[in-house]
Amino acid sequence: MLEKENHVFEKTVVVGIITQNQDEDKLNEYLDELEFLTFTAGGEVVKRFSQKMDKPNPKTFVGAGKLDEIKYYIKDNDVSTVIFDDELSPSQQKNINRELGDDCKVLDRTNLILDIFAQRAQTSYARTQVELAQYQYLLPRLTGMWTHLERQRGGIGMRGPGETEIETDRRIVRDRIALLKEKIKTIDKQMAVQRGNRGALVRVALVGYTNVGKSTLMNAIGKSEVFVENKLFATLDTTVRKVVIKNLPFLLSDTVGFIRKLPTQLVESFKSTLDEVREADLLLHVVDISHPDFEDHIASVNEILKEIKSDDKPTIMVFNKIDAYKPVHFDENDLSIEKTSKHFTLDEWKQTWMHKMGENNALFISATNKLNFEEFREKVYEAVREIHITRFPYNNFLYPEYKEAEDTE
Repeated sequence: MLEKENHVFEKTVVVGIITQNQDEDKLNEYLDELEFLTFTAGGEVVKRFSQKMDKPNPKTFVGAGKLDEIKYYIKDNDVSTVIFDDELSPSQQKNINRELGDDCKVLDRTNLILDIFAQRAQTSYARTQVELAQYQYLLPRLTGMWTHLERQRGGIGMRGPGETEIETDRRIVRDRIALLKEKIKTIDKQMAVQRGNRGALVRVALVGYTNVGKSTLMNAIGKSEVFVENKLFATLDTTVRKVVIKNLPFLLSDTVGFIRKLPTQLVESFKSTLDEVREADLLLHVVDISHPDFEDHIASVNEILKEIKSDDKPTIMVFNKIDAYKPVHFDENDLSIEKTSKHFTLDEWKQTWMHKMGENNALFISATNKLNFEEFREKVYEAVREIHITRFPYNNFLYPEYKEAEDTE
């Protein structure tokens, strides 16, 4: 294990493949993200392995030669964990475990994300949701897995259910899944009642990729103290605050961040958390414009919004972290380089997105430095006011100028 700044990190290697659908650049993006996920979970990536193949090997994900290379590297360098970028089938996991030996943990991206969720879950409800997702993931992998887990000493991928022998029984695990589903159903009903009791206020939900600054923005608008950290999935539990801009109150909710290849088990078990998005009147889609893959992040979030049937809601695109944005240098005299979106200046991005979304539906801000923050508050106010007027056309607190005129008569 490595120690840095008084933290103990597990030595880890990550593995991915280059296929027809995923070129080398795309793989590197995914491995960068996997490395950040590993860091969030408490690991230190010491090496990356990649292989070019038409499709994953059905037995061992990578080829036999590449697996041998990984095996020798982890033995020579005392590596405790190997993480694969795609979800491994139960048989692949079993075969890789057999090849690499019991001293090394074999995880996939799904397992890693579930582990981070297990660390981050603060409330009983979040813990129940994560536990359900973990059991659903582990059920088909029970054969031969528990004996392997019993030899481990914890760490990444080992948090959560299933370290005692009795849980090897599939029936017990299925019973546990049924019990957790019932528990979640009960809490879902309670939360639906709570949402119903919030009255007639307009609901605004912050959505976006993980680690784009939603909680920072929530703190800045709502003057509330929501937990913020530069790690993935800092927020799991939905936070709802009543916010007043000018004379207009509305509800603002901060939701769990999305991610590429988000495990389906999590989308299902976090259904109620995502109901905040489903029932929102307005979405603020927050984007980290300083991230080189932010367009991919937007596409991933839109995909999940489509999955939960929320892609047709009124949406304002909020491009955050403009203070950190740096375009790739472009030399117009170098004819060998073609200009791409990576070379766009902030002004060019503004023109692109304001043209695409309409001028009132694209904003460029820095939540940390409060850059363009008044413009942001104004546009949110106008959007909420518009929704409010359609719902309560004669509510005069929206028209302070008329109220003042009446008072002076």
